[in-house]
Amino acid sequence: MKSKKMIIVIAVFLLAITVIFLLKDKILRIIYPQNYKEIVNIYAEEYGVDENLIFAVIKAESNFDENAVSHKNAIGLMQIMEETAEDIVTRYGIDIDKDNFNEEIKKVENNINIGTKYLSTLLETYGNKEIAVAAYNAGIGTVNNWIEKGIIRNDGTDIENIPYKETNNYVRKILRNYEIYQRIYK
Repeated sequence: MKSKKMIIVIAVFLLAITVIFLLKDKILRIIYPQNYKEIVNIYAEEYGVDENLIFAVIKAESNFDENAVSHKNAIGLMQIMEETAEDIVTRYGIDIDKDNFNEEIKKVENNINIGTKYLSTLLETYGNKEIAVAAYNAGIGTVNNWIEKGIIRNDGTDIENIPYKETNNYVRKILRNYEIYQRIYK
């Protein structure tokens, strides 16, 4: 009797493993969605940023919650700080109603537009996604300081040396998300 139960348990386990294996990409697509794909595609193309990197940032920053506000008052899907948004909007002439600025940057399209433009400027500045993503999280001044002091290299090859634990984990999370997005949305 025990051996029959054991055989059934093993059979159910193997069946479950087989189903998970066959459905893994479908499961991953639920966990790693491409919500707002049309909007992301527009700004990915306009600013020359890989859409999978944008999705990786949105996944890590807000998990696709357009109403997300951090404890530091970062806003929306891409968790943009109001000061950063003001700088990007002013510097690049992004058309947003400045009388109601805080509400405007909460809007999905504006948030993705500003966040993607900011990410594109960081990619252009640093020439690699590792350091650009670190700057997205810790700030340009902080990252430049780390590079100047030799704490990290500007080529992104030693991100394990990022001294802020939060930023170190953040960069790893983004890079992991990015790899998953690339794999499941070939």
